[in-house]
Amino acid sequence: QVQLVESGGGLVQAGGSLRLSCTASGRTFSSYVMGWFRQAPGKEREFVASISRSSGYTDYADSVKGRFTISRDNAKNTVYLQMNSLEPEDTAVYYCAGDSAIVLSRSPPTYNYWGQGTQVTVSS
Repeated sequence: QVQLVESGGGLVQAGGSLRLSCTASGRTFSSYVMGWFRQAPGKEREFVASISRSSGYTDYADSVKGRFTISRDNAKNTVYLQMNSLEPEDTAVYYCAGDSAIVLSRSPPTYNYWGQGTQVTVSS
């Protein structure tokens, strides 16, 4: 079992930046593909970004490409989401997710482990 804990959310003005962190405990973090997802009120959970075990591959939703960057530090058991040029439409609860049995995936059901989420609110 692996536990994931997100941090770094908050309130920011449009055009600002935030950096989310997700720290894992339990099994070997470096064996997990990691992803970030978000869910706005009344909407389904949607894919944001994912990163391969060794950081060699990343994938982004079109809505965040060029503004968000996913990275990981396996020595610290942590995955990051740097969010720049934030827009009010980015307001959501952001979740990190991980799984050891998959390649990069945009589908939430393919990830077995989830954090509790961190709120990001972007004001206009």
